[in-house]
Amino acid sequence: MIAESYEKVKGWCKTNKGDLFTAGIIFCVGLGSFGLGRLSAIWPEKEPITVTNQEAGIMNYGSNSDIDSKERLPDSKPQNPAWQGRFVASKSGKYYYLPSCSGAARIKDANKIWFETEEEAKSRGLAPAANCPGL
Repeated sequence: MIAESYEKVKGWCKTNKGDLFTAGIIFCVGLGSFGLGRLSAIWPEKEPITVTNQEAGIMNYGSNSDIDSKERLPDSKPQNPAWQGRFVASKSGKYYYLPSCSGAARIKDANKIWFETEEEAKSRGLAPAANCPGL
């Protein structure tokens, strides 16, 4: 009786060889995925980044020190190189940006003008850039 059962199982395995291979692959992939998921649970969590000084968190993109006074727009005062302003625009542009925006990075240093307030930029006829988050 045991030999008969063994032959039945052996015959069934030969006829369903492709299905058994597919089931084995699926089982191994599932087992591997589960193991990787468990492995990631024991990795140490990284501390979140916190900004305690807002001025230190803003990137500096250059200096206005190489622009002589006749090239500056009216009321454009030279800025401290470490902290140039909260908003930046191009001399010939229509929009103002935060210093961290991609549009601000594309402005040449020689063409940058800086503003401390949005009102100051708007008073020059500039509009906030639509692609700059936070404006």
